[in-house]
Amino acid sequence: MSDKDFSDIGSMAEHLLDVNGGTLPDQIYARMVEAILRGDYVDSKKLPTESELASQFGVSRPTVREALSRLRSDGIIESRRGSGSQVVRTPGTPASSMPPIRNYSDIERYYAYRTVVESGAAAAAAEFRTADDLVTIRACLEAQTLAMEGGNKGIEDDVRFHRAIAKASHNQFFVAAVETSVAPIRQFMELARSVRSKMTPERARLVQMEHQQILDSIEKRSPADAAEATRLHILNAKRRIFDAAKLR
Repeated sequence: MSDKDFSDIGSMAEHLLDVNGGTLPDQIYARMVEAILRGDYVDSKKLPTESELASQFGVSRPTVREALSRLRSDGIIESRRGSGSQVVRTPGTPASSMPPIRNYSDIERYYAYRTVVESGAAAAAAEFRTADDLVTIRACLEAQTLAMEGGNKGIEDDVRFHRAIAKASHNQFFVAAVETSVAPIRQFMELARSVRSKMTPERARLVQMEHQQILDSIEKRSPADAAEATRLHILNAKRRIFDAAKLR
């Protein structure tokens, strides 16, 4: 890979990690986090409806829906049919939970960190998972497959898949480590897929095959296979980042 490729990747990551330069749902997400931190919803802890939020921010309901989905993924809100969305956790500041990623070397270090943490979490999940854990992980995988088949990126379902595996480890330290990695995981998924109008069917199948191998290893209680399947998946995810940079 040339110095120019490294520069392209660094500038892409910097742009993606800049809230002001993010997508519209990213900006709405950030504004809602600010509102929660200000205590705007402290009395009832209940958020306005999608329509009210769309009117408040001057955006469409699908944009608000995507921002709410991300808040749910981060464990900040919970949504129940007929009851709307409620704040259940005060969001922490991103800077204090994960160091910033500024250049190619940081990307390499991040993926090295992610490989160790998530491979360990998958191995533990294979050893300690319950039947309910498998149901949750499988549901995340199926939701992502449906999203991709519908032409969507499926990023939030992808993030939920990795979080569900960490939770299946029944080790609070793995859960905490993956929780702090959620923002970069989401951002790099967005980076890899943002250069295309949608993920190609072939690439979507490859990603889901990798996920399925992880799930299969966890289901058959094989820690070594689960760790290796996760390691290969994250290695391939990093390669997809570099492939995306070359297409810019």
